[in-house]
Amino acid sequence: MTWLAVTLLAFTLGTLVQLRVRRPAANPTLIACVIVVPLLLLSGTTYASYSADTRPVSALLTPAVVALAVPLYRQRVLIRRAWRAVFLGGVVGTFVSSMVGLAGGALLHAPRDVRLALGTDAVTSPVAYAISERLHGAPSLAAAFVIIVGLIGAVLLPGLLQRLGVRSHVARGIALGAVSHGIGTARAREDGDLSGAAASVGMCLGALVVTFVSAFLH
Repeated sequence: MTWLAVTLLAFTLGTLVQLRVRRPAANPTLIACVIVVPLLLLSGTTYASYSADTRPVSALLTPAVVALAVPLYRQRVLIRRAWRAVFLGGVVGTFVSSMVGLAGGALLHAPRDVRLALGTDAVTSPVAYAISERLHGAPSLAAAFVIIVGLIGAVLLPGLLQRLGVRSHVARGIALGAVSHGIGTARAREDGDLSGAAASVGMCLGALVVTFVSAFLH
């Protein structure tokens, strides 16, 4: 249970930092990764060992994803009014993200399991893990790419959307959910319930699109 305690303490520290420093880079997940990953490397801990030690937390991941449907239900009327933009934004955003990952892996002549992991980096980690496992890829690598992409999107995307003049909470939420899945959805919720609800829709559409695409990769 050592790594479970270390992970919880690192995330708690990240949350405290975020409360004091209101900047995208002060992301609790990012701060926890910056603390935990070097410790894992220095101690020579394998992913399997770390995963087994933190199973009590990872087991809560799926229920946490389901709980993201709560803001979606609260904002269902507003989301329904913008369903065309929500649907197109979520589907196109996820599709482009998956294709970029697959194309990048192909250009770099990456092994098949790496290409599959890159192709599933636009969905939340439970879905990416399940798809990669079904395709006989590398589930742990897929989960790692999901976290990396989620962190990059959650840190950089809000500022980029601001510079592009995207003010709509629905548009911002869809972009964060479709590209950065769970981590992006958590970031979108900081902008309000409507943005969080749109991000939940984007994340769900992303899971459907990548699952559909993966059917052709089997």
